[in-house]
Amino acid sequence: MFDTLEPSSLPPEDEALRSRVRALAEAATAARPADVRARSWQGFDADFSRKLGAAGLLGLTLPKAYGGGERGPFARFVVVEELLSAGAPVAAHWIADRQSAPLILNYGTEAQRQFYLPRICRGELFFCIGMSEPGSGSDLASVRTRAERTAGGWRVNGQKIWTTGAMHCDYMIALLRTSGSAEDRHAGLSQLIIDLKAPGITIRPIVDLTGDAHFCEIFFEDVDLPADALIGAEGEGWKQVTAELAFERSGPERIYSSVVLLDAWVRHLQHIGRDDAAVRALVGDFTARLATLRAMSIACTARLAAGESPVVEASLVKDLGTAFEQQLPVAIGDDLAAHPDEPVSDELYRTLTYVTHVAPSFSLRGGTREILRGIIARGMGLR
Repeated sequence: MFDTLEPSSLPPEDEALRSRVRALAEAATAARPADVRARSWQGFDADFSRKLGAAGLLGLTLPKAYGGGERGPFARFVVVEELLSAGAPVAAHWIADRQSAPLILNYGTEAQRQFYLPRICRGELFFCIGMSEPGSGSDLASVRTRAERTAGGWRVNGQKIWTTGAMHCDYMIALLRTSGSAEDRHAGLSQLIIDLKAPGITIRPIVDLTGDAHFCEIFFEDVDLPADALIGAEGEGWKQVTAELAFERSGPERIYSSVVLLDAWVRHLQHIGRDDAAVRALVGDFTARLATLRAMSIACTARLAAGESPVVEASLVKDLGTAFEQQLPVAIGDDLAAHPDEPVSDELYRTLTYVTHVAPSFSLRGGTREILRGIIARGMGLR
């Protein structure tokens, strides 16, 4: 199975985007300290997202007919890599650009494409994902929130949780049960677009250990949706969401969550002039692992560019990538603790504290480590 991750490289025409993205990212982050930039995923800045849209850097893989750039996944890889490396605030457009737009393009009706996609490309519409539910843990297939047919469309009742950015978003694409019961597993699941301003919806932010509140729980009580809220075919939701997760799990976002901290620590080492064998080995280890993970992510992107859905390979990248992201703050914290007489700036300390607190979530979002390893084991024929 692993020989399908053939080495690849970024095409020159996509690399050419890098300077333009970097200029926008640097302008957006120039006045932000490292601990704020480390919140890149949670940084909600609608104005910045609209600037990216105006620069043609959103919807890069969508057809020009819908406002997109009609480019391949490599172009988006370059954009995402630059934004996350700089710690730019990406939360506003993140889900819409990465997952919602490709999903609507692949499975939506022409009317859905015409309405949603140009607005996503302009950075005007923001989406969240309604997958996780209370009591389900990592078992996404045990969805209980229901959408029942009515004379005019659908009526939704139930609850979703851990929905990132829902309080700021315009729409949710939700995985709902339209027939059967949770015991039916993958059968009877469908995806619907929900206007989050519809009557009957209650959104409650969840404050985490860092003091941020980007996760939400959402309650649906007799929420009426039009008939055209359905994406794709009824009952095909599991197949659609599995393909969708390949976009989420294989990109540079599974490598760079701790990179602002890594950069801040390296600058600290340079500032104090510490250059012993132990620290060189540690920096070398981080650099080698990051380079390897990046190469694997580019190889996955090549599979996407070839029109494939590398579900197993993407799971492998995410599992290894999030392990690396989680190990960085531990190793950096240990290094600083081993040198108690070194002065540590408040900015570096705040950045380390934040990343340490949030790091456990890296292996939860987008599929837990246990789920990913189950997917990998099946791909290898071990289960």
